[in-house]
Amino acid sequence: MVNILDTRIEFLKGVGPKRALVLNKEAGIFSFGDLLNYFPFRYIDKSKIFKVSDVNNDLTYFQLVGFVSNVKSFGEPRISRMSATFTDDSGSVELVWFKGFKWLKSNFLSDKKYLLFGKASAFNRRFSFVHPDIELFDEHDLTIGETLQGVYPTTENMKNQGLGTKQIAKLTKTLLALMAEQIPEVLPESIIRNESLMKRKLAYQHIHWPGDDHWLKQAVYRLSFDEYFFFQLRVIAGRKYREQHTKGFRFSKVGNLFHAFYRDHLPFSLTEAQKRVVREIRHDLGSGVQMNRLLQGDVGSGKTIVALLIMLLSLDNGFQAALMAPTEILANQHYVSLSNLLKQLPVRIALLTGSTRSSERKLIDQSLRDGSLQIIIGTHALIEDTVVFNKLGLVIIDEQHRFGVAQRARLWEKSDDVPHVLVMTATPIPRTLAMTQYGDLDVSVIDELPPGRKPVKTLHLYQNQRLRMIHFVRQQIAAGHQVYIVYPLIKESEKLDLINLQEGYDSLLRDFPEPDYQICVVHGQLKPEDKDWEMQRFIRGQANIMVATTVIEVGVDIPNASVMVIEHADRFGLSQLHQLRGRVGRGAEQSFCLLITDHKLTADGRKRMETMVKTNDGFEIASVDLALRGPGETQGTRQSGQLNFRLGNLANDEQLIRLTRKLAMQLLDDDPYIIKPEHSLTRNEYLRLYQSETDWGRIG
Repeated sequence: MVNILDTRIEFLKGVGPKRALVLNKEAGIFSFGDLLNYFPFRYIDKSKIFKVSDVNNDLTYFQLVGFVSNVKSFGEPRISRMSATFTDDSGSVELVWFKGFKWLKSNFLSDKKYLLFGKASAFNRRFSFVHPDIELFDEHDLTIGETLQGVYPTTENMKNQGLGTKQIAKLTKTLLALMAEQIPEVLPESIIRNESLMKRKLAYQHIHWPGDDHWLKQAVYRLSFDEYFFFQLRVIAGRKYREQHTKGFRFSKVGNLFHAFYRDHLPFSLTEAQKRVVREIRHDLGSGVQMNRLLQGDVGSGKTIVALLIMLLSLDNGFQAALMAPTEILANQHYVSLSNLLKQLPVRIALLTGSTRSSERKLIDQSLRDGSLQIIIGTHALIEDTVVFNKLGLVIIDEQHRFGVAQRARLWEKSDDVPHVLVMTATPIPRTLAMTQYGDLDVSVIDELPPGRKPVKTLHLYQNQRLRMIHFVRQQIAAGHQVYIVYPLIKESEKLDLINLQEGYDSLLRDFPEPDYQICVVHGQLKPEDKDWEMQRFIRGQANIMVATTVIEVGVDIPNASVMVIEHADRFGLSQLHQLRGRVGRGAEQSFCLLITDHKLTADGRKRMETMVKTNDGFEIASVDLALRGPGETQGTRQSGQLNFRLGNLANDEQLIRLTRKLAMQLLDDDPYIIKPEHSLTRNEYLRLYQSETDWGRIG
């Protein structure tokens, strides 16, 4: 039986083939179900109509009825702005637009009344409306009893086809009337009753056409509950499947390599957090079930030494180990660091990147095949078809969020049997994100920094305080320290008025002239050999200042570097800023991070600066970042933007996520394959949502 939700959208009255194509392309609406789940992004109270003379600073939004005249465009032939005059019997007010000119030019009629809704702005004691919602006024369409009306996401192309927010609302009302009793329930009756949830059919009615805020909140809660519940079912089912069906190599012994390194060559005592994490991972490796664990720890917390100990366990049990990093700089850093740590042990380790010479690569490929090469460190080059392992037992992926899921899967598939997988990140993950995106992974946290580390002091400076920054940098260099200065761009951009790296370098040469100072430059467009040469100058202390882009965000470990200067810091996300700050403070000396911005900042930009100055706590920073930017969709192949939640807000929904996770676990413990009669509706919805998907969640 065909589900009515799967009916193609062109068959809904008022749509047709032409509009259907626009809905497909612009809004991703292909079916009745897609339109049903195309929710308003905000709601406005249209229960009252104001006069122009009522517009003031006390209220933010106003609804007016009047005439539009005097439509003007500025900047012909390339229009930059349009304006118009809106008039009722009490006065007039200016309307302003900076986009959508084609639609505006062809849609205003001087003898027709218009309904305007918008935010009033005051300038020189005169009010105006910038980009108001405006449409022909029809008294029959104004339903005073329905105080809240939804505003739907639309585009200019949609409006040109008569698919503005008003028309989307009408189509939704038509659909809801057509479906009537055909919106299926998807949760077990026991959950609906015990959690006092609104019925699903009512939830859809009230999210599109809420009578008031009370009904809207109940509708949003119910549909958010559904989203989280089915996502958690998917994640937990995948985890249970892996635990039951994916056997792992049993690392049954702790052998000579692990003991020798731990006893004789460990460069410092492990923190209690590191010891705890090693115990957790050792338990996984000896269980006979494939390990799929996330290791998170703030910058400088000592993840690399934990990774090395685990690799030695793999070698002790006769297996090879691979560590994949997202950049050549980070891969090379790992290789140098691990080679130095292992130089007293009979372990063969190699580096494989896109820059590896073909002659050297042939030797590496052959050594991996015959098993004589035990540890391989590399970049994306590790997933190429020519790379074949003899007996791969452990895969470690560093800064895993920088790899596409399909790329991680290719390394995971390099072994005939399933290797153990450890993914590492220096970007702390809020609890809500850990329960969703990483819900199928076991999580270990290194929540303790090595002794002797001092928190980095962070200052926010404006462009007019640049001389203060220069003086401070000179003081630090005079004290024998080194400095990073990071820019968001390499060369001048026409779109962004920023100090680019080349300009910054030229300016720094004047402020820090040779031979008193030496400056090196590192960015992603350098040839690998040039980049390495510049890096080595800084590592050996031959350069006082490194001018760089975010290519140094991860993988650069210079204990003598004590200052990180970030130009146009508001152009970076919080996660990037935190990672960049983590490049300093790696020695015993006090380190500093200077964030340079213009005075004019967006609200989000100011919040990021305030957060960085206030705290060094990566988990607090990650929580703010989640609230500002939203999570990445790492369960699927899309690597940016929101998780696939239409309503759920991970920054605010921790309690709801915990509840739905608990209930999903209880259902699967009681009915692992969701086959009991009382769960039939839940099974149908689960299969509708996920049956056709590749279960990327099983591959870390």
